[in-house]
This record gives sequence, structure tokens and C-alpha cells, in this order.
Amino acid sequence: MNDKKKKIEKELKEIKDKVLACKKCSLYKTRTCPVIGQGNHQAKIIFIGEAPGAQEDRTGRPFCGEAGKILDELLESAGIKREEIYICNILKCRPPGNRNPNKKEIDACVPYLERQIKTIKPNAICTLGNYSTAYILKKYGLGGEIEGISKIHGKIFSIDNIKIIPFYHPAVAAYNPNMKSILKEDFKLLKKYKNII
Repeated sequence: MNDKKKKIEKELKEIKDKVLACKKCSLYKTRTCPVIGQGNHQAKIIFIGEAPGAQEDRTGRPFCGEAGKILDELLESAGIKREEIYICNILKCRPPGNRNPNKKEIDACVPYLERQIKTIKPNAICTLGNYSTAYILKKYGLGGEIEGISKIHGKIFSIDNIKIIPFYHPAVAAYNPNMKSILKEDFKLLKKYKNII
């Protein structure tokens, strides 16, 4: 293992240990298992969801439920293997009843996400859904671009040598199968730009 890889592994292990011990918000009381992130530690693409669901909370693995199956299908349609990317969420712990994340929880949890991004240094950040999209656009000084995901999905924003690409959350296709074709269309961008990102 080269020095760069060792450094990344060490940093991600530190983040994991901090998340496991985290009590910065009340979600640690109701979680079964925090969902820190999974995938290639030197990925060119990071996918960021909103928060773990019930299945993720049980296993500690991101996107392993119904939305995960859809995400796998979308990645496959873009010619990307799940092992090539890194997947995590805005929140590392599941909000009870799968409710939306609140501001206090997001503020408490995003320093972990920011360290993950800084450590992995991706070329592209693909946000899944409104919460991760709003947070990432704001973080990169693109707060003026924030609109509902139905308006900005599939657009590419470039800043600081990083491409930010908002997508619908894959769960929308679980509730509305007609959305899958829209998601697949958006994911074609990744196929098109795969060599660049």
C-alpha cells in the first residue's frame, strides 16, 4: 500500500471512529448502526444521499434497500460499477420513521461528510435528492443556484475543479416507476463524462 493510500485509509478510519462515538445530536439514541459510507476510497465520483433508511440502519451499509437496488441499476445503465464510486449520506444515522433530516442534525453531522470529501478528493459529487443538493451547492458557493430537484436534476455545475451533478433520489422511482426513465436519462451524463470525471 503506497503512502497516499495509507493516509486516506487512516483518515477514513478516524472519521469512522468519530462517527461511532458521536453524540452530537439525539439520533445516536435511536440508531442501530451508523451508516458512514462505502466504496472506493480513491473514487473519482462520490454519491451523497440524505439519510439512512431502515435497511441501512440495520446493516450499516448505504443504499442497500429498495433505493439501493434502483441506484445499482442506474449505475449499471451508465457503465459504472458500484466498487468504483463512494457512497455516503448527509446524515450518518437514521431519523426515526425515515422523516426528513432537520437543520440541527445536518449541522451536527456534515463535518464528517466534509472530511470524507476532503480525504477522497473526488472529481465529481453527485447529490441524490433535495437535502444533499442544497447542502453541497451552498457549501461550494452556489447557493443562488438552489432550486427544487425537479428543476435542477441532471445539470452540471463546475467549481474548484469539481463537477456537482444533482440527481433525483433513487427512492422516487420506488414510489413512481415512471421516474426511472428520467433518472436513467440523467445518469447518461455520467456515461458521457466518465473519462473526464
